[in-house]
Amino acid sequence: MTDDTYEVLAEVGPRLRRIRKERGATLAGLSAATGISVSTLSRLESGLRKPSLELLLPIARAHQVPLDELVGAPPVTDPRVRAEPLVRHGRTFWPLTRQPGGLQAFKVLVPQREEEPELRTHEGYEWLYVLSGRLRVVLAEHDVVMTAGEAAEFDTRVPHWFGSTGEGPAEFLSLFGPQGERMHVRARPKKA
Repeated sequence: MTDDTYEVLAEVGPRLRRIRKERGATLAGLSAATGISVSTLSRLESGLRKPSLELLLPIARAHQVPLDELVGAPPVTDPRVRAEPLVRHGRTFWPLTRQPGGLQAFKVLVPQREEEPELRTHEGYEWLYVLSGRLRVVLAEHDVVMTAGEAAEFDTRVPHWFGSTGEGPAEFLSLFGPQGERMHVRARPKKA
C-alpha cells in the first residue's frame, strides 16, 4: 500500500465520525439506517476497520452525501484549459490539453500566405479537423485541399506538410500523439 493510500484510508474514520456528529446521528441510528452493526461502525470511525465500498455506500446514502465526501477525494478543479497561444513559423497554436506528453490537442490558425511545402517525418500519429477556411495537406504523393468539416488522419512517419492554400487563413483542430495508432479507437467492420 502506498503512503498516499494509507493517508487517505487513515482519514476516513475521523471523517465518518465528524459527518455523523454534524448530522446529529447516533451509532445506533446509523446502524438502523444502514444495516451495519454498531460495532462495525465504531471500528470504522476509530480506524480499527478498513473502509470498503460495501460499508461506505450505505453510509453515504444514509447521510445523503457523495461517496467522495466520505473518502476525502480531491475536489474537481476547473476543467477549462487557459493556456496562452504560441506562435511558431507564423502559425498560432492554442493548446487544448494541459498534461505534457501523450495525446496533445491544439487549435491552429494558419495565416494566408504563399509557401512551398516542406515535407517532414517524425514519430506519432495525427488527426486534423478543419474548422474554417481551406487547408492544403500534402501527404506523400497526395496533395489535397480540405475545407470546413473535413477531417484527415495519418501516420506522421509518412512525409507530410499542411498549410495555407494562399487564398485565405485556415483554422483547424489537431490531435497529435506519439503513441501511433494506439490512440485511435477503431470501429469494428460491419459483418456482411
